[in-house]
Formats: sequence, C-alpha cells, structure tokens
Amino acid sequence: MSAGEVPARSGPAPAADGPPPEELRRGVVGFGGVLFQSITFMAPAIATAFSIPIGMAFGGGATPLSNSIHPGLGFLVGWAFELALLIGGAFLATQIGIIVSGTLNSEFGTATSQWWIWMVLGTVLVFVLGYLGIRTSTRVGVVLGAFEVLVILALAITLIVKAGSHNTLSVFGTEFANNPKYGGFSGVIAASIFSILAFIGFEEAAPLAEEAHEPRRHVRVAVLLSCLAVGIFYVINTYASTVFYGPQRMLGFVEVGKSNPWQDVLAREAWGAAGFVIVFLALLNSVIANQNAANNSSTRNLFAMGRIRLLPRSFALLTRRFGSPYVGLGAQLLITVGVSLWLGLQYDPYTAFALTATVIVDVFVPLYILLNVACIVYYARFRRAEFNWLLHGLIPVLGIAAFIPAFFAGAGIPVFSFITPLPSPLSYAGPAVGLWVLIGLIYLGYLYARHPERVRETRRIFIADEPQPVAAGRDAAEGTPDTGA
Repeated sequence: MSAGEVPARSGPAPAADGPPPEELRRGVVGFGGVLFQSITFMAPAIATAFSIPIGMAFGGGATPLSNSIHPGLGFLVGWAFELALLIGGAFLATQIGIIVSGTLNSEFGTATSQWWIWMVLGTVLVFVLGYLGIRTSTRVGVVLGAFEVLVILALAITLIVKAGSHNTLSVFGTEFANNPKYGGFSGVIAASIFSILAFIGFEEAAPLAEEAHEPRRHVRVAVLLSCLAVGIFYVINTYASTVFYGPQRMLGFVEVGKSNPWQDVLAREAWGAAGFVIVFLALLNSVIANQNAANNSSTRNLFAMGRIRLLPRSFALLTRRFGSPYVGLGAQLLITVGVSLWLGLQYDPYTAFALTATVIVDVFVPLYILLNVACIVYYARFRRAEFNWLLHGLIPVLGIAAFIPAFFAGAGIPVFSFITPLPSPLSYAGPAVGLWVLIGLIYLGYLYARHPERVRETRRIFIADEPQPVAAGRDAAEGTPDTGA
C-alpha cells in the first residue's frame, strides 16, 4: 500500500464529501515504528555527540494519573506535557540550525547567523513527514534511527579498538572524577540531570498506541526495550570516548572540536575526512529523527485534547487522505519556528538551545515523579491482588528519590551544595513553567465550573478492547477508571 492510500480502519471510512474524520487509523504502525518512536525521541546519537543528552501523549501521562489519583491532576499533567512538547520542537529545530551552520562555518567559512535558515528547513521537512501520515512518518523514523545508531556504534567500536592498552574498567568508578567543583560521588549526583535528559522520550511509544498494531504488547515492549537498548548504547559510547580521548582529559572534552568532539575530533581521528562527513550526517539525521518523533507525540496529544474538548474541536480533525491531525501539525510548525526565532534572535541560538532544554527538564522531571506515585497508587487501589512490593513499591519510591535532587539540579534551585543557581536567562525557565501551570489551573477551574465532563474524559483510554480495572475500594477520584473506547 502506498503512503497516499487509506489504510484499514477500525471504523467506517468517511465519505469523500463528508466532514473530516475524527478517528485515528488503528493498526497502521508496526512494532518497528513504535520502537523507534521512543528510540529516536531520545536522540541517542546527538546525545552522545554533544555530551549534553536530549530530550506523554495524553494517554501516556495524563490518563494514568487521572485514573489512579484524580482527573484534575491528569489534566494538569497533560497541560504541562504539551508545553514540553511544543518547546521541544523549538529546542530541536534550533539544534538543527546550530549543527548545520556550525559545520558549514568551520569547513567553508559561511556565516553562523544563517542558522535560522536550516532551522526553518528542518522544521518544514518534519511538518511534511507528519502531514503524509503516521505510517510514512514512523517508517522514516525507523530508517533515520537505524542509521544514527549504526554509525555512532561503529565509531564507538573503532575507538575502543584504537584505544588498545588504554582500555580499563577503572573509568566506571570515581577515580577520574576530577571536576574541582564536583569531587567524587557528588559529581555523579550533579550529573544525573544529564542522564535524565538522555532518557527523556522513552515513553513516547505510548502516544502511538491508538494507531499501533497490537498496542498493549508492542507499546509496552517498545518502552522497555528502548530504555534497555539505548542505555547500553550510551554506556558503550561514553566508555569508547573516555578511553580513546583519555579519562584525565574528559573534563574539557565537550569544548574540543568547537564543542562538537565526536564529529570534529573523534570521527576525524578514527575515520579521517570521510568519518567527519558520515558523523555529521548521523548527527543531523539524529536531530531530524528526534524532531519527527516529538512532532508525532505533540500532534497526537493535541488531537487527544481536541477530541475530549479540552482544546477546540478543530484539533481533532484529520486529513481524509493521510489521517493526519493537520491543525495540530500547523500549530506545532508555527510555535516551533516562532519560539526558535524569538529566542535565537533575542539572545543567540546556543542560549535558545539551553533555555528550551531547561524548560523541558523543569516539566518532565516532576511528571516522572508523579508517574512513579501513580504506579504505587494505581496498583494499591485497582489491582491490589497484583501489587508487587518490589515492582510497584520499592522501585517507584527509589525513582522518586532519584528524581528529586535531579529536579533541583536541573531547575538550578540550590537546596544541595553541589547545585549552582542558573544564570539569566536560563533562570527564566522555572517561572515560565510555573506561569503555564497557573494558566492551566485557571482553565481547570473554568472547566470544572462549566464543563466538568471534559475533565473526567482525561481518564479514557482509546483502545477498543482495553479492560476496565476494578477498584479494591471506593474511588475517591470520581469512580473507577473509565477505559471504554
């Protein structure tokens, strides 16, 4: 079936002259597309290369919290999550501009001020992929994701071989933790924020559940497998760069090669000029794949909010030919370009990159804490017979404990000695997120006063045969979870 044909649907096809469809096409995304939706959202190549790791749909974050704790909290999570996705588009688009303009400047002397041209071109490309439908978008994501992983992994193996006798397991300890500001294990804690950034996006297979083939099996496996596979990928690449470049020199590693050490230093030394070109393409490919995955998540989240009337109903309209949420795609395009241009011209693209990254951290880390809480509450209330003290008790508690200092570090709130307050304008990220949440609270109050049923709709899971949990006791959050299709 070609990309332009209409795949099989779970419901009747809309009439050619009727209104635009409002139902996502089910079963059109295979396991590979679902898996690489999570993998490419984590952007493993670019996270490795810059040593600054990157980063649920409504059903991925809001729905679990609505079902386990309260629909009002679920709404606020979905509201905050959409901010992270919208800002994430600008974050990634800016990065495309930085990579291309920086490389062209170092090789051909072109002006770095042209970054915005590449930013716009990359964003338009991602918009077109999204408009052509989820089948096309995810297939491209699989190709892009596979290319970046294979290139960087091959380079890492080359570096390990070339390191020869310098290979050592001692780099896995704190022997070489030589940052004067973060000695020993305190540096591990302070750096945990970058590890969290590196894994943001592992859950992004969830927004495709409604369009995925065998969603309960494929989405769950994809989320777990992407975490495991990309985690191993990060360890191999970090080890390779450390033993090749020298663990004693790693303190200044991110600054070498014009702040692009994997492309301008490691690739050249391992593979020569051809390696430089190949890794440049892999890094650019990585960010485009990442933005493509973020675009899929954001537009599905906007679609879900439009379907239950938390946003105007137009956000739930789809193109007849490709089944794409075109209003959400247009909104994501305009906000991505607008925010990137505004911050990049107001400050500079690097500051825009850092500021948008800080906003993303300030949103995602609290959401992960809440989802750990939701896991405990959900199994305690609705699946008590299945409650496991390790899986649904101890592990979520340890997750919460790990995320709390990481949140303070990412937000620059100096509650611990190893946390440094953020400089301006990065310090604006926290208040900006707070203002967004305040607006969400005001809107939530309006919804409860005028349309309370819309808030309760955040509990729905739009998968046809999803079983309904049975509460162990009375559900204080307005009844047992509504999982009807």
